[in-house]
Amino acid sequence: MLASCATVDFDYPRNKTTAPPVSSTADTRIGQYAARLTEGQPAKKSGFHLLPDAIDALAIRLILAERAEATIDAQYYLVKSDDAGLAFIRSLLAAADRGVRVRLLIDDMFTGGKDLGLAALDHHPNFEVRVFNPFARRSARFMDGLTDLSRINRRMHNKSFTVDNQVTIIGGRNIADEYFGSRADAHFGDLDAISVGPIVEEVSRAFDIYWNHEQATPLPAFAKIPEDKDAALEDVRRLLEESRQTVSNGVYAKAIRDSAEKMLENDVGIYHWAPYELTVDSPDKSFRKKAAEASTMKLDLANSLMSARKEIILISPYFVPRRSGIEALLALEERGVEITVVTNSLSANNQFTVHGGYMPSRKPLLEGGVRIFEVRRDAHFQGQHLIAADSGKFTLHTKAFLVDDRELFVGSFNFDPRSANINTEMGVIIRSQEMADPLQDQVYEALPNLAWEVVLDDRGRLRWEGYDQDGNTVTLSKEPETSAWDRFMANFIRFLPVHSQL
Repeated sequence: MLASCATVDFDYPRNKTTAPPVSSTADTRIGQYAARLTEGQPAKKSGFHLLPDAIDALAIRLILAERAEATIDAQYYLVKSDDAGLAFIRSLLAAADRGVRVRLLIDDMFTGGKDLGLAALDHHPNFEVRVFNPFARRSARFMDGLTDLSRINRRMHNKSFTVDNQVTIIGGRNIADEYFGSRADAHFGDLDAISVGPIVEEVSRAFDIYWNHEQATPLPAFAKIPEDKDAALEDVRRLLEESRQTVSNGVYAKAIRDSAEKMLENDVGIYHWAPYELTVDSPDKSFRKKAAEASTMKLDLANSLMSARKEIILISPYFVPRRSGIEALLALEERGVEITVVTNSLSANNQFTVHGGYMPSRKPLLEGGVRIFEVRRDAHFQGQHLIAADSGKFTLHTKAFLVDDRELFVGSFNFDPRSANINTEMGVIIRSQEMADPLQDQVYEALPNLAWEVVLDDRGRLRWEGYDQDGNTVTLSKEPETSAWDRFMANFIRFLPVHSQL
């Protein structure tokens, strides 16, 4: 019965394509930019620049797309049809109009209602769209959860943006307003890294593996295709133009332009050169029977963390350690490694179910010496002040860790069972004291004002220590800034047998 319900043709014919050789794009504008940056640098090191600022993160993507001459490869879990998402798509379509080959690989979790628009883009001769592990039903998607859950539960969470096979951006950001400082009611504090050097080819090879995988499905294999494709593409162009006119003269658009100019003026000095390890799950992780052997990333990250001798700072919006994870962290503490965990408070978290899964880990970790900080919903990080500085909910979305002020990780991997065992993920471990040291200092400097520290009182009860709006020290006995209903729902989830899915 399940087989008869499926309507995705995973054998649908498709062309196998790959990234161009680096040598073939060396003369492009971005190729010359990369050559200037890499001149005189060690062959096995790559250059990295962190992008904590939301405005910078969108600006550099748009300017790279604007200057692309050969190829753009974009792989994302989520691309919304909001101002930031439409600006991003507009930049890709403009590149395709110039003759740039654009490949957009997007997960299907949040594409509901977008089939016609994606199909219109796919009609462009230089713009190809593939959807990873698509739902069979394009409406009433919940039915797939009843008939095909083991398949559609596995999502592609990877995030990369590579231009002319010369420059790449990887990290934690999806493409939506909340990740780029342009949404007044919600701000997601996140982190990406822009990179040049040999890592770019590695990211491109990883993209090619996903792009040519059987789960990366052409739209005609499952979606409704518009009868008049030319008209559909013109409709998309009108939508993109209307969006551009709406935001082009605003404060946010000016901030984007100013940010791009600032980065281009100071490009050489902002990169740090370091050894690295790109770590990427195999797309075969999307198959339940192959998931264990394809889940390579969690092993790479575990090896890095277990190498710690002095200190670990672990930053994850969704932090749900299972028993083995708790035991591993406590074993490190017993070895003398000081561990600090930074995650969302219940009020800041956009996934209360995840918070329910995290709650049971707090007490054993605190008893073992781990320090826990929960980010406040009223926190404001760099890059958020440009709009709605005094309003909106802040949510931590950064996925990173630091080891002994010598090594840092940036990527898409949450420290939860879903990232470890279900979704595909990617990221980079950068071995650079020059980068890790100042980032560690910035984290410790920011935490007192941006997060509650969770502690145990002398009776072993959870308490939250922080500052009120007047700067006075306060200690709270309940989850900060939450209602009784919020706390009830989170506690309800903690007792359900769903932790392996969180």
